[in-house]
Amino acid sequence: MSNRAVLEVIALDAEDAIAAQAGGADRLELVTDIAADGLSPSRETYARVRAAVDIPLRVMLRQADGFAAGGPAEMDALVRTAHELREEGAEEFVLGFLDQQGHVDLVAVERLVAELDGCRWTFHRAIDRAVDRDAVRKTLADLPGLDTFLTAGSPAGVDEGMDLLLAEAARFGEPGYETRLLVGGGLRLEHVPRLRDAGITGFHIGGAARPAGWTAPVSPTAIRTWRAAVDGQS
Repeated sequence: MSNRAVLEVIALDAEDAIAAQAGGADRLELVTDIAADGLSPSRETYARVRAAVDIPLRVMLRQADGFAAGGPAEMDALVRTAHELREEGAEEFVLGFLDQQGHVDLVAVERLVAELDGCRWTFHRAIDRAVDRDAVRKTLADLPGLDTFLTAGSPAGVDEGMDLLLAEAARFGEPGYETRLLVGGGLRLEHVPRLRDAGITGFHIGGAARPAGWTAPVSPTAIRTWRAAVDGQS
Protein backbone atom coordinates (compact mmCIF):
# COMPACT_ATOMS: atom_id res chain seq x y z
CA MET A 1 0.00 0.00 0.00
CA SER A 2 1.34 3.45 -0.87
CA ASN A 3 2.30 5.75 1.99
CA ARG A 4 0.50 8.61 0.27
CA ALA A 5 -2.54 9.55 2.29
CA VAL A 6 -5.94 8.86 0.77
CA LEU A 7 -8.38 11.77 0.67
CA GLU A 8 -11.94 10.53 0.14
CA VAL A 9 -14.74 13.00 -0.52
CA ILE A 10 -18.48 12.45 -0.37
CA ALA A 11 -20.12 13.11 -3.75
CA LEU A 12 -23.84 13.39 -4.40
CA ASP A 13 -23.67 13.86 -8.17
CA ALA A 14 -21.39 14.34 -11.15
CA GLU A 15 -20.83 18.04 -10.38
CA ASP A 16 -19.48 17.12 -6.95
CA ALA A 17 -17.34 14.40 -8.43
CA ILE A 18 -15.75 16.67 -11.04
CA ALA A 19 -15.00 19.34 -8.44
CA ALA A 20 -13.53 16.81 -6.00
CA GLN A 21 -11.26 15.32 -8.64
CA ALA A 22 -10.16 18.79 -9.76
CA GLY A 23 -9.20 19.64 -6.18
CA GLY A 24 -7.09 16.53 -5.72
CA ALA A 25 -9.37 13.95 -4.11
CA ASP A 26 -8.13 10.38 -4.43
CA ARG A 27 -11.49 8.69 -4.12
CA LEU A 28 -15.19 9.42 -3.89
CA GLU A 29 -17.89 7.99 -1.67
CA LEU A 30 -21.09 8.20 -3.70
CA VAL A 31 -24.32 8.56 -1.73
CA THR A 32 -27.75 10.10 -1.99
CA ASP A 33 -30.02 11.64 0.68
CA ILE A 34 -27.40 13.11 2.99
CA ALA A 35 -30.21 14.06 5.40
CA ALA A 36 -30.43 10.30 6.13
CA ASP A 37 -26.63 10.20 6.51
CA GLY A 38 -26.10 8.76 3.04
CA LEU A 39 -28.10 6.10 1.18
CA SER A 40 -27.52 4.10 -2.00
CA PRO A 41 -27.54 6.17 -5.18
CA SER A 42 -29.51 5.11 -8.20
CA ARG A 43 -27.89 3.11 -10.94
CA GLU A 44 -28.33 6.12 -13.23
CA THR A 45 -26.54 8.46 -10.81
CA TYR A 46 -23.67 6.01 -10.51
CA ALA A 47 -23.38 5.83 -14.30
CA ARG A 48 -23.31 9.63 -14.65
CA VAL A 49 -20.66 10.03 -11.96
CA ARG A 50 -18.55 7.17 -13.29
CA ALA A 51 -18.60 8.76 -16.75
CA ALA A 52 -17.59 12.15 -15.34
CA VAL A 53 -14.40 11.21 -13.45
CA ASP A 54 -11.71 8.56 -13.50
CA ILE A 55 -10.75 8.37 -9.81
CA PRO A 56 -11.92 5.41 -7.68
CA LEU A 57 -15.53 5.53 -6.61
CA ARG A 58 -17.02 3.72 -3.59
CA VAL A 59 -20.77 3.33 -3.63
CA MET A 60 -22.93 3.27 -0.51
CA LEU A 61 -25.11 0.20 0.11
CA ARG A 62 -27.75 1.42 2.56
CA GLN A 63 -31.52 1.65 2.24
CA ALA A 64 -32.53 3.65 5.31
CA ASP A 65 -31.15 5.91 8.02
CA GLY A 66 -29.56 4.04 10.91
CA PHE A 67 -27.41 0.93 10.98
CA ALA A 68 -29.96 -1.88 10.70
CA ALA A 69 -30.18 -3.89 7.49
CA GLY A 70 -33.95 -4.24 7.91
CA GLY A 71 -36.17 -7.23 7.43
CA PRO A 72 -36.16 -9.79 4.60
CA ALA A 73 -37.82 -7.45 2.10
CA GLU A 74 -35.36 -4.64 2.83
CA MET A 75 -32.44 -7.03 2.61
CA ASP A 76 -33.67 -8.41 -0.72
CA ALA A 77 -33.92 -4.85 -2.03
CA LEU A 78 -30.39 -4.08 -0.89
CA VAL A 79 -29.05 -7.17 -2.63
CA ARG A 80 -30.86 -6.12 -5.81
CA THR A 81 -29.31 -2.67 -5.54
CA ALA A 82 -25.85 -4.18 -5.15
CA HIS A 83 -26.47 -6.43 -8.15
CA GLU A 84 -27.64 -3.52 -10.32
CA LEU A 85 -24.67 -1.38 -9.35
CA ARG A 86 -22.30 -4.25 -10.12
CA GLU A 87 -24.00 -4.67 -13.50
CA GLU A 88 -23.43 -0.97 -14.11
CA GLY A 89 -19.73 -1.44 -13.42
CA ALA A 90 -19.33 -0.45 -9.75
CA GLU A 91 -16.21 -2.06 -8.28
CA GLU A 92 -15.92 -0.55 -4.79
CA PHE A 93 -18.53 -0.23 -2.05
CA VAL A 94 -19.34 1.05 1.44
CA LEU A 95 -21.57 -0.87 3.86
CA GLY A 96 -22.04 -1.82 7.49
CA PHE A 97 -24.87 -3.19 9.61
CA LEU A 98 -25.46 -3.86 13.29
CA ASP A 99 -28.09 -5.97 15.00
CA GLN A 100 -30.34 -4.66 17.77
CA GLN A 101 -27.73 -5.53 20.39
CA GLY A 102 -25.04 -3.48 18.65
CA HIS A 103 -23.05 -6.41 17.25
CA VAL A 104 -22.16 -6.87 13.58
CA ASP A 105 -25.11 -8.20 11.59
CA LEU A 106 -22.92 -10.80 10.00
CA VAL A 107 -25.76 -12.44 8.05
CA ALA A 108 -26.54 -9.17 6.27
CA VAL A 109 -22.90 -8.26 5.70
CA GLU A 110 -21.95 -11.69 4.38
CA ARG A 111 -24.94 -11.76 2.04
CA LEU A 112 -23.95 -8.44 0.50
CA VAL A 113 -20.27 -9.31 0.34
CA ALA A 114 -21.19 -12.48 -1.56
CA GLU A 115 -23.02 -10.30 -4.08
CA LEU A 116 -19.94 -8.08 -4.43
CA ASP A 117 -17.88 -11.07 -5.57
CA GLY A 118 -14.48 -9.93 -4.32
CA CYS A 119 -14.90 -6.17 -4.77
CA ARG A 120 -13.12 -3.95 -2.27
CA TRP A 121 -15.28 -2.34 0.39
CA THR A 122 -15.33 -0.12 3.46
CA PHE A 123 -17.11 -0.97 6.71
CA HIS A 124 -18.49 2.43 7.60
CA ARG A 125 -19.25 4.26 10.83
CA ALA A 126 -21.50 1.51 12.14
CA ILE A 127 -18.31 0.55 13.97
CA ASP A 128 -18.68 3.74 16.02
CA ARG A 129 -22.08 2.52 17.27
CA ALA A 130 -21.00 -1.04 18.01
CA VAL A 131 -20.86 -2.29 21.59
CA ASP A 132 -17.42 -3.84 21.00
CA ARG A 133 -15.19 -2.37 18.29
CA ASP A 134 -12.52 -5.01 18.74
CA ALA A 135 -15.11 -7.73 18.15
CA VAL A 136 -16.29 -5.96 14.99
CA ARG A 137 -12.78 -6.01 13.58
CA LYS A 138 -12.14 -9.63 14.43
CA THR A 139 -15.56 -10.76 13.19
CA LEU A 140 -14.99 -9.14 9.81
CA ALA A 141 -11.26 -9.80 9.45
CA ASP A 142 -11.51 -12.71 7.04
CA LEU A 143 -14.27 -11.40 4.77
CA PRO A 144 -13.13 -10.97 1.17
CA GLY A 145 -12.64 -7.42 -0.07
CA LEU A 146 -12.68 -5.54 3.24
CA ASP A 147 -9.82 -3.04 3.17
CA THR A 148 -11.05 -0.02 5.14
CA PHE A 149 -12.84 1.00 8.33
CA LEU A 150 -14.44 4.46 8.18
CA THR A 151 -14.52 5.73 11.75
CA ALA A 152 -14.48 8.84 13.92
CA GLY A 153 -13.56 6.81 16.98
CA SER A 154 -16.84 7.87 18.59
CA PRO A 155 -20.48 8.38 17.59
CA ALA A 156 -19.96 12.03 18.56
CA GLY A 157 -17.15 12.58 16.06
CA VAL A 158 -13.38 12.89 15.90
CA ASP A 159 -13.10 15.38 18.78
CA GLU A 160 -14.44 12.72 21.14
CA GLY A 161 -12.84 9.80 19.33
CA MET A 162 -9.28 11.06 18.89
CA ASP A 163 -7.70 9.09 21.73
CA LEU A 164 -9.32 5.87 20.56
CA LEU A 165 -8.25 6.49 16.96
CA LEU A 166 -4.65 6.98 18.07
CA ALA A 167 -4.80 3.82 20.17
CA GLU A 168 -6.17 1.78 17.27
CA ALA A 169 -3.57 3.21 14.90
CA ALA A 170 -0.88 2.03 17.31
CA ARG A 171 -2.23 -1.54 16.95
CA PHE A 172 -1.95 -1.57 13.15
CA GLY A 173 -0.80 -4.98 11.97
CA GLU A 174 -2.26 -6.94 14.88
CA PRO A 175 -4.98 -9.52 14.12
CA GLY A 176 -8.08 -7.56 13.18
CA TYR A 177 -6.06 -4.36 12.83
CA GLU A 178 -4.47 -4.88 9.42
CA THR A 179 -7.19 -2.82 7.71
CA ARG A 180 -6.72 0.85 6.80
CA LEU A 181 -8.30 3.42 9.09
CA LEU A 182 -10.21 6.07 7.14
CA VAL A 183 -10.98 8.84 9.60
CA GLY A 184 -14.17 10.80 9.03
CA GLY A 185 -17.08 12.25 10.97
CA GLY A 186 -16.53 15.75 12.30
CA LEU A 187 -12.98 15.68 10.95
CA ARG A 188 -11.35 19.14 10.86
CA LEU A 189 -8.09 20.35 9.38
CA GLU A 190 -6.54 20.82 12.81
CA HIS A 191 -7.01 17.11 13.53
CA VAL A 192 -4.94 16.03 10.54
CA PRO A 193 -1.34 16.53 11.77
CA ARG A 194 -1.91 14.48 14.93
CA LEU A 195 -3.57 11.69 12.98
CA ARG A 196 -0.82 11.69 10.36
CA ASP A 197 1.85 11.54 13.06
CA ALA A 198 0.12 8.41 14.40
CA GLY A 199 0.50 6.74 11.01
CA ILE A 200 -3.09 7.18 9.83
CA THR A 201 -3.24 7.47 6.04
CA GLY A 202 -6.95 7.79 5.29
CA PHE A 203 -9.10 10.92 5.57
CA HIS A 204 -12.79 11.29 4.67
CA ILE A 205 -14.71 14.55 4.35
CA GLY A 206 -18.25 15.55 3.46
CA GLY A 207 -19.41 18.87 4.85
CA ALA A 208 -15.82 20.13 5.03
CA ALA A 209 -15.70 19.91 1.22
CA ARG A 210 -18.66 22.30 1.03
CA PRO A 211 -17.94 25.55 2.90
CA ALA A 212 -21.29 26.93 1.70
CA GLY A 213 -23.23 23.95 3.10
CA TRP A 214 -24.73 20.74 1.76
CA THR A 215 -26.99 22.61 -0.65
CA ALA A 216 -23.87 23.85 -2.44
CA PRO A 217 -21.53 21.69 -4.52
CA VAL A 218 -18.07 20.51 -3.52
CA SER A 219 -15.49 23.31 -3.58
CA PRO A 220 -12.27 22.47 -5.46
CA THR A 221 -10.53 25.15 -3.39
CA ALA A 222 -11.55 23.44 -0.16
CA ILE A 223 -10.33 20.12 -1.51
CA ARG A 224 -6.95 21.62 -2.40
CA THR A 225 -6.57 22.87 1.18
CA TRP A 226 -7.34 19.37 2.49
CA ARG A 227 -5.01 17.79 -0.06
CA ALA A 228 -2.15 19.90 1.23
CA ALA A 229 -2.99 19.04 4.84
CA VAL A 230 -3.19 15.30 4.36
CA ASP A 231 0.06 15.42 2.38
CA GLY A 232 1.71 17.25 5.28
CA GLN A 233 2.22 20.46 3.34
CA SER A 234 0.37 22.79 5.66
